[in-house]
This record gives sequence, C-alpha cells and structure tokens, in this order.
Amino acid sequence: MGLSDPFVAASVQMDIHIGQIAANVQRAVALLHTAADQGARLIVFPECTTSGYCFDSLDDALPLAIPRDDPALHPFVSACRERAVVGILGFLERSTDGGVYNSALVVSGTEEMEHLYRKTHLPVLGVDRFVSRGDDLPVFHASGLNLGALICYDVRFPEAARVLALRHADVIALPTNWPEGAESAPAYMLRARARENGCYIVAANRVGFENGRRFIGQSQIVAPSGEVLAQAGTDEETIFAEISAHKARRKRIVIEPGCWEQDTVGDRRPELYGELTA
Repeated sequence: MGLSDPFVAASVQMDIHIGQIAANVQRAVALLHTAADQGARLIVFPECTTSGYCFDSLDDALPLAIPRDDPALHPFVSACRERAVVGILGFLERSTDGGVYNSALVVSGTEEMEHLYRKTHLPVLGVDRFVSRGDDLPVFHASGLNLGALICYDVRFPEAARVLALRHADVIALPTNWPEGAESAPAYMLRARARENGCYIVAANRVGFENGRRFIGQSQIVAPSGEVLAQAGTDEETIFAEISAHKARRKRIVIEPGCWEQDTVGDRRPELYGELTA
C-alpha cells in the first residue's frame, strides 16, 4: 500500500533534551500520533532528535550513539507501522564497525521497511566535529514516494540536492538543528534548493536551548515552485502542507507554450560543469 497523491506532510519542531534518549523518543512518538491524527502521512523530525547535538567531545557523545536497530528506536518504528506513515527521525548512530554518524532513520510504515541516511557534509559545530561523514546520497522508494534525505549543513551544498533530484527525488526530507546564526537557511536557501530542483523540501528544525545555544525554529515545507507552503514560528510544534509527487515529477514549467518554457533539470549542460567534481 502506497501513499495517495496528493497527501499531507508534517514537519515536527520539538524541543530536545540532551542525553535523554527514552524521553526524546517518547515525545517524538506522541507527536507522530498527533500529526497522523491530523492526516499527515510523511512526518519529519529534527536532526539528533534522540540524543541532542551540542556535545563537547566524542566521549560525551558516545553513550548516546546507538545502532540503527537499537531497542530505543523500536517505539518510533512501531508507531510508523501502526499509523502507516513514513517517518524520518534524526539520531546519533553507532555503526557495526564502531563508527559514529549523524544519521536519519527513514521508516516506511506501510511496507515495514527502514532505510538509513548518514550526513555527508560536516561543519565545525556540535557533535559534527567528532563524527564520521557518510558517503552516499541515496533516494529511497517509500510507499510509492521517491524520498531523498539531507541533514542540516548538507543543504548548503547545491550539488547534494541536485544529485537527489537527478535520482528522481520527489521530496527532500531535511532534519536540521539551526541555531542562532543560521537564519539564511529558512530565509532563502530552502526556496532556492526547491525551485532549482523542482522538488519539495520538508525541513524540521528544533527549538529550545542546549549547552548555551538557542535554536531558531522556523521549520518549513517548500513547494517545487519555491513557494513556502508552511513555516513555523518559535512556538509551533508541528506544521502541515499538502504534497503531490505528481507535481514534483513535472520538471518542465510552461508559462507560454513554445514562447516561455523552462526546465532547470532537463536543460542542464553537464559537459560545462567539470570543475564541480574536480
């Protein structure tokens, strides 16, 4: 069973308590049920929802890094399956080889499948100073939706979103932790990424304070046109917007047939862009 088209997406903007995995997951599950009650079928949560983000060392973060199949994540997976939703949850991952990653768990509740994305671009900030980089930009096929994921700083690299678009992503889920100083992302960056790639972006930031940093909220759901369909303030926990995968798959924009048409994916000139991969 897949998602109907169009369907409702939700971005959950929650306060996260550093070091309190069980409490954070419990709150995420409660908010997932609330969003599902209001019709949401794709629900995105912030970066590092389970653990918090502002760690001062790898030793501080390690006790909060868990495997992708850890029992602590089971309530979230079970809730996605119970409500037949696609849920994306940021967590600090301990891999089987002992590596630590800033990751997102993608749960396709209708198909009882889970996928994993590991943050590929790491700033000098918080726990990202101590974790390893992911090395892939996958697009997941979840409930009939082509779903890409980026995490926070990743969206500042236009190449990353472009790769997801070229791999036919309808929606880019963006778990994020925007602190004060990152206002450019919701102000204009997400709109540009959505418009240039013709796909939706569902960005879930957090709120609250953590180890001296304040997080700005301003979560967004952005249409392929670049229009902001929904934006949270600093107090709202969940925002909603209707999404159509069919619209995201129509890359060519016809304003005046034969006189004014554009396709920022199909009209590319890859032979001119060699420096991008140098």
